[in-house]
Amino acid sequence: MGSGQSRSNNILVVPQANQALQQLKYEVAQELGIQIPQDGYYGYMATRDTGAIGGHITRRLVQIAESQLSGMQGQGR
Repeated sequence: MGSGQSRSNNILVVPQANQALQQLKYEVAQELGIQIPQDGYYGYMATRDTGAIGGHITRRLVQIAESQLSGMQGQGR
């Protein structure tokens, strides 16, 4: 990360999406059989596990976007 920056400083474009993204993270982790730390500190988790969660979240978000876009095309857009 460098220069003391933290990912927690990211600003969400749609702040209301934060809760949905957190829920998605826990759902994906459960599907993969990975336990997310209750204290929120990921330092003891394997990089492979956190990467797997992030990768699956990204795939799921792309699937959601694709299905929404394909639905919009059917409406004459």
